[in-house]
Amino acid sequence: MIHQPPAGARDLLPLEVAQKAWINDNLQRVFQQWGYQRIVTSTLEWLETLTAGGAVDRTKVIQLQTAESQALGLRPELTASIARAAVTRMAENTFPQRLCYRANVFRHPPRGSHGKQMEFYQAGVELLFAAGIVADAEILLLLADSLDALGLEDWQLILGEAALGRSLLDPFPEPIRETVRHCVANLDRVGLQELPLDEDLKAYALDIFDLRGEPETVLARVSQFDLGPEAQEIVANLKALFTLLAGSTRKQLPIILDLTLIQTFDYYTGIVFEVVNFANHQSYILGQGGRYDQLLGLYHPQRENHPGIGFCLNIEELHTCLLTSPQLPKQLAGSAWLVIATEPNAQQQVFHYAQTLRQGDEMVRVEVELGGRSPAEIYAYARSSHITHLAWIDPSGEPKLETL
Repeated sequence: MIHQPPAGARDLLPLEVAQKAWINDNLQRVFQQWGYQRIVTSTLEWLETLTAGGAVDRTKVIQLQTAESQALGLRPELTASIARAAVTRMAENTFPQRLCYRANVFRHPPRGSHGKQMEFYQAGVELLFAAGIVADAEILLLLADSLDALGLEDWQLILGEAALGRSLLDPFPEPIRETVRHCVANLDRVGLQELPLDEDLKAYALDIFDLRGEPETVLARVSQFDLGPEAQEIVANLKALFTLLAGSTRKQLPIILDLTLIQTFDYYTGIVFEVVNFANHQSYILGQGGRYDQLLGLYHPQRENHPGIGFCLNIEELHTCLLTSPQLPKQLAGSAWLVIATEPNAQQQVFHYAQTLRQGDEMVRVEVELGGRSPAEIYAYARSSHITHLAWIDPSGEPKLETL
């Protein structure tokens, strides 16, 4: 019988591992250039931690139980775990904390989608104990810098504002508000028009539906709405954020302002965003993030709220969009050396010489020929594996060196 991984799981073969490592290494280098330090949190968490006070749908969490029937889960994302670690393990440091990660996450696929992937790989950052548009701008500029480091082209940043989006729905009656929200978020104009609303509310709903496009145009349009003081302040902050971004980078960020944007996890309180790339006539969500100024309070021993903002990048989608990029490795790095015994009783000298090569100043890949192959087969193997140097070792330990 041929054994395969369970449905929803997959193996990564060496070339795919190398390509994804290249993506991850480049992202981590940029994160560190911006002053972010890597954090590693537990793959297993208490279910209560992972659901973030109900903001994360527990049906998305792959759940486990201890022998005492206590509910555990595999993390479906990293933000909640990092927020928990920050306020319980780093509580004395309330100055800005710049944290980054590379990790796997696990999610139940939607019902009826048997065999869909359940394990994903992400890299991202969290900027904790930092409020205001300067922190927002840092995260967005870091995101753009990260994508540029990968040589990624044709991406767009779709940005919304969670608090403003919620306030725009306040005029709708409570029983139908969630339906309106669903229609707007899913671009269902027909469904929106068929809702049992009076003409004024229906016209208002269609106005909200169209609040996406070039930031300056959308902000001018929403400024004409009958906004309360809090919503007016949010609009003013968005205008200030876009002004700050425009003067802080050498090229204009490709931003679409979408005030109907709704994120997967419902703990966002300020700006929210997705990065979308268009490749092979498809769109891919490369990453997402936003501001969460009430999440840390869920885990703080005294329930103190502290601000936070971050993003994650989806390694699978980045990998798919970069497959045609000349920068992505297209083959595995071959060993530099193959060390071969000329006679069976020279094997000890082979291991000794190979270890000497490995202990040089630079990292060098060195393989040992395991025997049983003719010289012709050894040469064929070396060429097919892109090995550039051969060392033939006799029983005295003397090497005969060749360069292919």
